[in-house]
Amino acid sequence: MNLSQPIPINLERGRFSYREGGDPSGRPVVMIHGWPESSYCWEAVAGFLKSGLRLIAPDLRGLGDSDRTEGASHYLKQALALDVIQLLDALGISEFQLIGHDWGGVVAQEVALAVPDRVSRLVIMNIAVINNLKGNTEVIEKVRSGSGKAYWYQHFMQTPALPEAMIPGAEAAWLGFFLKSWSRSGFPQDAFDEYVRCYRIAGTAASGANYYRTFADDARRWATTAGHIWPMPGLYIYGNKDHVIIPEYLNHIESCFREVRVEQVEAGHFLQEEQPEQVAAHLNDFLDKA
Repeated sequence: MNLSQPIPINLERGRFSYREGGDPSGRPVVMIHGWPESSYCWEAVAGFLKSGLRLIAPDLRGLGDSDRTEGASHYLKQALALDVIQLLDALGISEFQLIGHDWGGVVAQEVALAVPDRVSRLVIMNIAVINNLKGNTEVIEKVRSGSGKAYWYQHFMQTPALPEAMIPGAEAAWLGFFLKSWSRSGFPQDAFDEYVRCYRIAGTAASGANYYRTFADDARRWATTAGHIWPMPGLYIYGNKDHVIIPEYLNHIESCFREVRVEQVEAGHFLQEEQPEQVAAHLNDFLDKA
């Protein structure tokens, strides 16, 4: 399977873009990218997925080819989930299986909180499980016991006006630090070029930073989800060479789901591009095409 070129769509919440692929009459699978990527991040994985699936990959607000909306509140992850839900409503998709990586994994969880009856299966990749208060607390303790140097970019992104002043004109160098240095077996050049193109769209330095500027408000909301149990079957695919999403993020996640399996891939943070065939194999074993 291959994904389409970006498809623009105007909704009440704004102008968005998405890619589609697979069987138009197949079981819908919604695939949500993270930062600093776009819907293109699923292109390589899509090529290894089994038939019988309809793939929908949105560009989140502020990234890809979707709107660069001003104002940090638009980038609260609950708000981004409402964007995705409205897109799916416009496409006439009621029930779907849901995959999310990085910030897209958090948005996927917010979608599953908002419309749990519509999400039949949930896949999370290299990001925190938001209702895992115990495990996430252990992560914080582990990070505070060390230097925390791997998280420097998050503080940079939260600094008022600094990303807007320093990133424009240096997009390839900025993205290259993360996409290339965090990958263990090389990052595909076609994907890198696509993300640089999107990051050069005016306003992206601010909209990308807003994913991190809203983190404190997001975290306060997630603290209220402690005790929630995901009712749908879950799968966590972990790129186990990630320096930011450390192994402690996996602690206690079995207590957050009624049913969950954990699979590990020898890859860094961007596992869907570094090891697309292995990621697709785990998805093929988990997703339902009936």
